[in-house]
Amino acid sequence: MSTHAKRERLLLADLLETEGPDAPTLCEGWNTRDLAAHVVVRERRPDAAGGILIKQLASRLDRVMAEFTEKPYEELIQLIRTGPPRFSPFSLKQIDEASNAIEFYVHTEDVRRAQPDWVPRELDSVFQDALWSRLERGARLMGRSAPTGLVLRRPDGQTAVAHRGTPVVTVTGEPSELVMFVHGRQNAADVELEGDKEAITKLHEAKQLGI
Repeated sequence: MSTHAKRERLLLADLLETEGPDAPTLCEGWNTRDLAAHVVVRERRPDAAGGILIKQLASRLDRVMAEFTEKPYEELIQLIRTGPPRFSPFSLKQIDEASNAIEFYVHTEDVRRAQPDWVPRELDSVFQDALWSRLERGARLMGRSAPTGLVLRRPDGQTAVAHRGTPVVTVTGEPSELVMFVHGRQNAADVELEGDKEAITKLHEAKQLGI
């Protein structure tokens, strides 16, 4: 049975192919070629991918990213489609699903929502529930640097605390939109914010959300 991560992987690859290598994305400073290179490096070059989180490895990551952005765009897309090599932890179905369902969803939306004519994508309830489950577990990591207290709320009232503090801002939306919000795509997320006006402004402008 296909997993959510597998589906989003193929959607991302198809979208990158359709848009071409020079299309904009929501990732500041990146076009579709840069985004494709990032996805491939993350899965296939663990020696460099650590630079995403570890500052001491950032220069190595930059060098490897530069190498991969020089590869033919079609090759990058094919590497995304075929997935990680066997020696990669991402080749294990459980790890792939846990690590990549949100990763590929967000990057697919990074491409879609950067286009002027984009329209919302309808997601089935099973995928929304899967996103919420991962969001609940990772909310405090994603919101750890929020400048205000931050509570995430589904339309049905389920909540997750992403950051303790005052004043508190409550962000309400479908799990897919909350995922976009806490991954630093606040201005592209279809959500409603409740709380102190100044705190809402700070949260909308915050660069610290996400990893």
